[in-house]
Amino acid sequence: MATSLDDDLDFNNQDYYSLLNVRKEATLEELKASYRRLCMLYHPDKHRDPELKIQAEQLFNQVHQAYEVLSNEHSRAIYDIFGKKGLEVEGWEMVERKRTPAEIREEYDRLQREREERRLQQRTNPKGTISVGVDATDLFDRYDEDFEEMPGGGFPHIEINKMHISQSIEAPLTNSNTAVLSGSLSTHNGTGGGNINMTVRRVTSAKGWGEVEFGAGDILGPLIGLKVFRNVTPRCFLTAQGGLQFSPRGLRPSCSLMTARHLDQNTMGYLQWRWGPNSAMTTSLVRDTKSSHFTLALQLGVAHSYLMMSYQYKFQDEEQTKVKGSVKTGWFGTVVEYGAERKISRHSVLSATVSVGVPQGVTLKIKLARASQTYLFPIHLTDQLLPSAVFYATAGPLLIYLAVHKLVIVPFTRAQKEEELELHRKSSATDIAKKKQEAESAVLLMQESVRRIIEAEESKMGLIILNAWYGKFVSDTSQKQEKAKVIDVTVPLQCLVKDSKLILAESSKAGLPGFYDPCVGEEKSLKLLYQFRGVMHQVISADTDPLRIPKQSHRIESES
Repeated sequence: MATSLDDDLDFNNQDYYSLLNVRKEATLEELKASYRRLCMLYHPDKHRDPELKIQAEQLFNQVHQAYEVLSNEHSRAIYDIFGKKGLEVEGWEMVERKRTPAEIREEYDRLQREREERRLQQRTNPKGTISVGVDATDLFDRYDEDFEEMPGGGFPHIEINKMHISQSIEAPLTNSNTAVLSGSLSTHNGTGGGNINMTVRRVTSAKGWGEVEFGAGDILGPLIGLKVFRNVTPRCFLTAQGGLQFSPRGLRPSCSLMTARHLDQNTMGYLQWRWGPNSAMTTSLVRDTKSSHFTLALQLGVAHSYLMMSYQYKFQDEEQTKVKGSVKTGWFGTVVEYGAERKISRHSVLSATVSVGVPQGVTLKIKLARASQTYLFPIHLTDQLLPSAVFYATAGPLLIYLAVHKLVIVPFTRAQKEEELELHRKSSATDIAKKKQEAESAVLLMQESVRRIIEAEESKMGLIILNAWYGKFVSDTSQKQEKAKVIDVTVPLQCLVKDSKLILAESSKAGLPGFYDPCVGEEKSLKLLYQFRGVMHQVISADTDPLRIPKQSHRIESES
């Protein structure tokens, strides 16, 4: 996923090291010395003018905040890795203070994942499924002799022959108890029914849980069920389920028992026994890897017995598109399925699958998964194996998706990006104006201190900053339409002179008091013209390079 614009244009993520003018490896003593000096310069009590007092208070608070973060070993480690955004993540108060940077990064990633999962859970409850079955067999299995006698017989008859809607809501009651309310409605060829269920699940231990289910429907009547899950060993678990169905024909009990075992990292073995209306014994072997899915199942039952084998190959590209294929065979017949799945947004996945089998015929299945909401559209095309049905089931969805993607999705996404860029441009201009105002206010606060520093330096022929410019400089080889973007930083730099020396740390100069970034995202440099012991010096330094003056190599007379 591409880096967001918020990461590229993060104006509020001020560099604390630049603000205090210390290197990233600065000791606690160096931090204290810089903090004390800046507090003396910007303390609100040193200014009588009300406006200057307010401005001094704002700058003083920024310096204090920077010192508080960098002087704390734990918060400084977080800040060094993630910046200010890392300090804003909830949950750090529960983290042990003595951690390595690697452990802090791991903990940060965990907290971020938990926060995203909480947000996703809030957005996706309740959970539901909507399935709409479409009978489109008239498109291929047409009875031409009957069409002329029927009104509108010249057009194929396509109808919705079945629907299913289910919805569920989970409500945590305590740390161990959860209530689930679910309901469903189904209809097939004009007849159907519905039911509603209430389930209370209780986690008894780390190894198991149990739940009680109460249900009622308009066809079968009330239902009472009990289900228990238990981890027998780290690689084996057991599930037992029993229920009583009160139907018009009397009491109908049922129960099932299933055990499963991890045979290896990617393979599971299942053994299930069911007693009731559909009594059967089933054993299956399932192997799921990153590239394939294999299932072998054998069922022996009163009504349904079969042997089924399924193999699915999954191909995934960098754009999270998966191509799947499978073969299922058993006593019921043979089915070949192939299709594709693509992630179309952060929480949405669209897939299309073509199912070709004997005696099922040809079916196209469209599925849209939006977080925990699922929408299914199985379209039955023909009961026979017709090459034309297979072709249109394969090519139709692909052509429709490409057309919609090109004519709708791409323009919509482009418009969204342009709108976001325009908003960021406006936000950038506002932030730059704000930073400029803060820098100008800081320069006003420095005037008195700079006057005293210049007097002291002149008395001993020390370091005097004559001119200082910061930003993007245009050379003679640059394009004519390109303009220089620089600001005057003479006063802020003179304010940092101490004992005839000026030392700038290895960080962006835009974070220094009295500075701001005049050309966001572009290369910047600092150009200085200064006088030391009556001799003129000049130097140009890159934005993030450390600088220490005066230096003999900066003397103008020494230049050729």
